[in-house]
Amino acid sequence: MAACTSAQERRVRERMSDNDRSAPTPWLVRIPEIFEAIAPEITRRFGAEAGTRLGLDFYLLKSAARTVIQGSELAKFARWNLPMEHTWPCNPRKMDGFIEKAAQTLLKKFGGRKPQGIFIGTLHPTSPDKHFRGLASNLRGRVLQLFPKLPAGNVEEQNPGAETLFCLVGREGLFCGMQNPRASNGLHPGGSKFIDQDSPDTISRAGAKIAEALHYLLLHRQPVPEGSHWLELGACPGGMTSELLARKQRVTAIDRAPLDKRLDGRPELNFVLEDVAAFQPGKGVTYDALLCDMNGPPEESIEQVIRLSRSLKKGGLIVFTLKVPRIEDVDGPCSLFRRIAGMAAAAKLRLFAQTHLTYNRHEFTLFFEAG
Repeated sequence: MAACTSAQERRVRERMSDNDRSAPTPWLVRIPEIFEAIAPEITRRFGAEAGTRLGLDFYLLKSAARTVIQGSELAKFARWNLPMEHTWPCNPRKMDGFIEKAAQTLLKKFGGRKPQGIFIGTLHPTSPDKHFRGLASNLRGRVLQLFPKLPAGNVEEQNPGAETLFCLVGREGLFCGMQNPRASNGLHPGGSKFIDQDSPDTISRAGAKIAEALHYLLLHRQPVPEGSHWLELGACPGGMTSELLARKQRVTAIDRAPLDKRLDGRPELNFVLEDVAAFQPGKGVTYDALLCDMNGPPEESIEQVIRLSRSLKKGGLIVFTLKVPRIEDVDGPCSLFRRIAGMAAAAKLRLFAQTHLTYNRHEFTLFFEAG
């Protein structure tokens, strides 16, 4: 991806500074449904003066400044965020000419700001009702007819540091704003693409986690090159292994339980039937990336990651699932996170991103680089 130019970065910083100095700004924040019980506490700590729930797990907040949401340690509870610069509460399903009216308004309001791309999603991304998915697609099609040709034709072509026009539509209306994908914590409106888990080739739901994690990583670094060598800890039954192999990666998978037989004989796979704590890489063997989705106490998991990270190449990637025993409040998970992050930092592993993925449950996905 092309780097953001200095002029672009300066304009983004100036706009951020203006927002931080201005009156409270409405924000659309996506708090996953699994955190619904503690959502009021999360929004309160974001500094929200008021909040309205929209769609499945979106909250329209009147919040202080972007630093309150994006700079807080509670940011990991918000999968996605966007400043609200145009809101149109309405019922699009019952409105004649909604698409044309909305498209013309978006051109008038955002055309002069030259977004790198325009992406429109739904407030109910997993709903079986296809009406709003079709409406979002048709609205984007009409908007793209009105705007001049944009640099980013799909989400993967976006520059993470350049502004995108994101919109969400649902029975509650249309909600829009411009922000760079990295600040929003996602390349896709709402945070991530929907990942189909109904394929007969799917080994486990864990595969969707690494698929989404690799997509999320585009916000922060170049794609993992084909042929990269991964060390996977706690690989059974092989859902993540399968996804890595499908992306032409090489995998050394470690587990004391066997992998799914559908993975037998794969030439890019080296499976070691052994407890992770007993595994020792061969002399001189190095890895490009390390993946850990092990169950059990996270302190024990990160200790194994730290031990085996010594076999990573400099700058090697670590994808670590932080398992939280129970999420009943915001302080417990934050305290655990600080403890795990501190252990990693002491071992010179640099934490550069953290999020809650669509297929995460009581867990967060942390991204490190080896020092």
